[in-house]
Amino acid sequence: MNSIRTPDFDQIKDVKTRKETFFAYLLPEIQRQNSKIIELRNDIKSGRLDASTLSALKKYYRLNTQATNAELLDAVDIVPASLILAQAAYESNWGRSRFAKYYHNFFGLWCFKKGCGVVPLRRDKGSTHEIVKFSSLSKGIEYYLLSINRNSAYDILRKIRKHKRDTQQPITGTGLAEGLENYAQIGYDYVETVQAIIRHNKLDQYDYRI
Repeated sequence: MNSIRTPDFDQIKDVKTRKETFFAYLLPEIQRQNSKIIELRNDIKSGRLDASTLSALKKYYRLNTQATNAELLDAVDIVPASLILAQAAYESNWGRSRFAKYYHNFFGLWCFKKGCGVVPLRRDKGSTHEIVKFSSLSKGIEYYLLSINRNSAYDILRKIRKHKRDTQQPITGTGLAEGLENYAQIGYDYVETVQAIIRHNKLDQYDYRI
């Protein structure tokens, strides 16, 4: 399990050491959450889940209850570790953001009900969003994966992933990053930045080949 306290990345002045510490902190939980998804995929494919469980899963992933198991599997799927690490690095300034430090939110994830999270210090006038706060790193990564797997903004990412599955190509962070244009206001510049972080830090070495 991850520690309750986030490492104080601000205190690590050497950039190489900070990055190594950052990846070492996040990677075990990323792998654990992806393993849970793989296990769930296997349960769906093998027919081990009853009709009520499948129906609840479809609702959870915002699918029509009449959706096929194949459509459910398009949503219940992994996100490559390289992509998660790169986004976390960018969104949290390598773990040094206030939201990463104190609220386990490494991904800049928003919520929209008053009191649902933490109000950003520099929120635009008229904006109502807050930054989600999580009780642990585990909860933060789990919610990030759920967001990628069910939010309509990432339909393209899921279509890319499905195509990779259907054509038996590896699911890579660089490839799936193409579906992140809606993640940030800067659009395709965001995609290119995330891909550059993956390449520069050789993060694809952490991707499952499944």
